[in-house]
Amino acid sequence: MCLGIPAQIVRIDDAERMLATAEVGGVRRQVNIICIVDDEHPPESCVGDWVLLHVGFAMSRIDAAEAEATLRVLTELGEMTP
Repeated sequence: MCLGIPAQIVRIDDAERMLATAEVGGVRRQVNIICIVDDEHPPESCVGDWVLLHVGFAMSRIDAAEAEATLRVLTELGEMTP
């Protein structure tokens, strides 16, 4: 089973290489956004998107309510600190 952690894309670092910075619980890290980019949603439009992260890849876009609910459950389980 794999677990995707909700994170928000805060900036595009290298659009050509599909690299962005995402924030999870106040921690920022560089991630690959190739799985969430297409002709209708180019890299530049990803800033502000909530995504599910898994092993350094933004696997899919999610809405803010889903991200909040998942982060709340992870916090309750002790997997994340508020």
